[in-house]
Amino acid sequence: MKKTNTKLKHLSFIFLVLFTIGKTTQAQTANQNLPYSFQFYQKLNKSVYDINSSFHSSIKGYYVDDSLLVNRYQSLMKLGTDTLNKRSWVRRKLTEEHLINLNGDDYNVYLDFLPDFQIGKEFDESKTTWLNTRGFQIGGDVGKQFSFYASAYENQGVFANYVTDFINTNEVVPSEMTGKLGGTTKDWSYATALLSFTANKHINLALGYDKNFIGDGYRSMLLSDVAANYSFLRLRATLGNVQYQTIFAYMLDPGADRLTTDRRLGDRGKWMAAHYLDWNVTKRFSAGFFQAVTWADAEVEGKRGFDFNYIHPFIFLRSVEGANTTSPDKMRLGINLKYEILDKTTLYGQFMFDEFTAKEVFSNKGYWANKYAMQIGFRGSDLFKVPNLNYLAEYNAAKPYTYAHFDRVSNYAEMNQPLAHPFGANFREFLGLLNYSYKRFDFQGQMIYANYGADPAGLNYGKNIFLSYETRVQDYGVKTGQGIKTNLFFTEAKASYLINPKYNLRAEIGGIIRKESSSVNTQNTALVTFGLRSTFRNLYRDF
Repeated sequence: MKKTNTKLKHLSFIFLVLFTIGKTTQAQTANQNLPYSFQFYQKLNKSVYDINSSFHSSIKGYYVDDSLLVNRYQSLMKLGTDTLNKRSWVRRKLTEEHLINLNGDDYNVYLDFLPDFQIGKEFDESKTTWLNTRGFQIGGDVGKQFSFYASAYENQGVFANYVTDFINTNEVVPSEMTGKLGGTTKDWSYATALLSFTANKHINLALGYDKNFIGDGYRSMLLSDVAANYSFLRLRATLGNVQYQTIFAYMLDPGADRLTTDRRLGDRGKWMAAHYLDWNVTKRFSAGFFQAVTWADAEVEGKRGFDFNYIHPFIFLRSVEGANTTSPDKMRLGINLKYEILDKTTLYGQFMFDEFTAKEVFSNKGYWANKYAMQIGFRGSDLFKVPNLNYLAEYNAAKPYTYAHFDRVSNYAEMNQPLAHPFGANFREFLGLLNYSYKRFDFQGQMIYANYGADPAGLNYGKNIFLSYETRVQDYGVKTGQGIKTNLFFTEAKASYLINPKYNLRAEIGGIIRKESSSVNTQNTALVTFGLRSTFRNLYRDF
């Protein structure tokens, strides 16, 4: 009881300080959150990757009323709007307005219905796929300091075989949540929530059940939105060319062994403390420094809870502990770099240290504990001087056993999904993306080629981050791609027509060709889908 009271005092003190700051300093904005969606965010490229701005592009999601984004965002939200206001009420609600919009002197609230209806054909299996999602979103701001956003979805669906295999193996719908997943038809729910408090123009505090993303690429090797939602407290502080973000999160691991037979105690959990410092060194060059530590909420000796040793705001302060392979906590360090080489072209990269042994770094013996992940890519807009033609090319790789730990609960994952790259570890990936928008029409093409080493039954070659690295097959001679050599080719094309920009309601047709092949198995997928889709969120199916 004494420990619990101490924790409550700590949290109460934090909120009291921020509230006091907010009272004494007039806030400039309520900082309305824009849920992260790559499909939508790339339309902000001209504002985000501008050599004349100092925007902190690697920290997502963005706030839509940021002075560097607000004009571009508002123009996208008014796409196709009838400025003469001659359209009927029904047509305005269908094509340009929120379903419900309440405005007052010091508040704004909106509410929308979010459908996601799809039907498709998987030709190789002569199988009909479908998705029936009914959702809603509610958001707005109260005064100049508080904003909020929440969404919820009820889903049923039948997926292509490779997605079904993933669900059956991991007991979770990719990028979403678990549910009634035992039969051919999957049934699950999904929800998000975020409450934002802007103390002043320098400090923002958010309490959420959502995701976070750090990086300038399509993937992130530091912190991605691939996994399911989790609870977190997030602090962002901005001072000049520096922005600092701290995330304290609580996550679940339903696949971990339980410490008790009492089912009422639920799944085992873990905590994460992630610190990220982004510094715009010049208008062209920025550098970010990342640190994340994960630890089990409950251990053999009993419940541990949140460790207030990690509440400090200083990055890299406890890095020495992360190098200790016997520590029950797992530390990871990383950097994120960005350089705007041309007016509309940006070079970016990431490097993440999971663990290394200094004497083995230059030995060239393939020591297992020298684990890291990397990314390099470039992206831009107006390719070939065509307005709104966005592009991205990227390379990602992770050494075997990266993101794993000797204790599954403290690995770098949440709800049976990685917190970084969807492939886990022991892979190389090349990907390219093209997107073109013309008025309400949007076209996107994506291509991925990857090779990785799969794990044979009963052996751990380093791809599955949920296996303890103490079960590794060898200490030396470890190399990327070891195990069952597997090649993956994935390509997807989508064309859509935007019906209502306020909640991204669109009619969409898409196609996927996927081939996964190895010496023991080949799986081919050819899929075409038609749908009425909405919302701003990333649901990854490209794995």
